Amino acid sequence: MSKKSTPPTANFTVGPFFPAYFVEAGCNDLTRAGTNTAKGQRVLLCGRVTDSDNEPASNVILEIWQADANGIFRHPSDPRLPEADPGFFGWGRTLTDQQGWYRFVTVMPGAQGGGNGAPRLPHINVMLLGSGIMRRLVTAVFFGDEAETLRDPVLRCVTDVTARCRLFAVRDPGLDCESAQAFRFDIVLRGQRETPFFLD
Repeated sequence: MSKKSTPPTANFTVGPFFPAYFVEAGCNDLTRAGTNTAKGQRVLLCGRVTDSDNEPASNVILEIWQADANGIFRHPSDPRLPEADPGFFGWGRTLTDQQGWYRFVTVMPGAQGGGNGAPRLPHINVMLLGSGIMRRLVTAVFFGDEAETLRDPVLRCVTDVTARCRLFAVRDPGLDCESAQAFRFDIVLRGQRETPFFLD
């Protein structure tokens, strides 16, 4: 099996652990596709997944998918697909460690035009699967300082400004590495500070 192959079909039971081959080594680096390297600003997206008591959620699978630095998704439904960056993989997967930490190396996604002409802020889509999670959880992490505005149609769905702020990554220079600027995005699965989740 290649380093980055088509995702396995979802025929695994969500239990206390996942097969080791479910998360292949290197799948958390979206900046290389074959022999090509992605264009754009390299970023490290990292953080902790915790429960309502701030206890780490270990062995949680996270998948992300996003547009490239020019705002193009590497997907047939994107009309600009022929212009997509051949060095950007567009999809990644990783597993949280015993302290609940995860990390992805990617590029800063470009802004997009949404439906009905509504602009989209730069963002990364996130899905979680894990023990104790009854269904897959889907959220998004946004980049910028516009949490109090409603320019993005997805952010408009989150009417509570405090909750909306929890969808924004925070720049953390102390975590910079591999020539990548680090952005921290912690995910709380339940409780008072629960991360807003969306219907897929």
